[in-house]
Amino acid sequence: MTTLQELAMAVSSGNRKAAKALTIQALDEGVSPGDLVDLSLVPAMAAVGERFKNNEIFVPEMLIAARAMKESMTVLEPRLLAAGITPKYTAVIGTVEGDLHDIGKNLVSVMWKGANVQVIDLGTNVSSAKFVEAIREHKPQVVGLSALLTTTMPALGETVRVIRASDAPPVKIMIGGAPINQHYADEIGADGYAPDAGTAVDKILTLLGAI
Repeated sequence: MTTLQELAMAVSSGNRKAAKALTIQALDEGVSPGDLVDLSLVPAMAAVGERFKNNEIFVPEMLIAARAMKESMTVLEPRLLAAGITPKYTAVIGTVEGDLHDIGKNLVSVMWKGANVQVIDLGTNVSSAKFVEAIREHKPQVVGLSALLTTTMPALGETVRVIRASDAPPVKIMIGGAPINQHYADEIGADGYAPDAGTAVDKILTLLGAI
């Protein structure tokens, strides 16, 4: 088994110590930081997302895998920056105004990072104006809006409307959350909907034309 394969296994199983050690080992063996991300971390997190979609693992296992990936990235990020390597795509994500829930949003954020997408996380209770401001500043290709409460569902529609009506650069808009479905996404004019974090990766890559 190659070091890259061992690293992918360490990440997918949530072994933080091994993930960091194998990242250092692979770099010492001459593997480039970019290849480490593309050939090990991205496939590992994709496998985690697929298992989550199939109900083979659950939120705790996803979070453990995400922490292992983060250990690897703490080693890789300075080298990636030094080499001028940055993710090809950027996404802004946040929970809409009036809603303080963030577990689902955080999972999607981690999975997007695992797919080598730069993620700007605005946190919770984010106003439509803050989303527009972030789009102007970061110029993402995709914006992710999350809502867990039925009472904050109208904020999703309002945020989509405000973004569309603004002078910010055009973006694809994805929505998600427990009370949301595809019908509601279509109703408010969102470009995509994902029922879980694993599907959110497939959806964002489809919207980006990456798959």
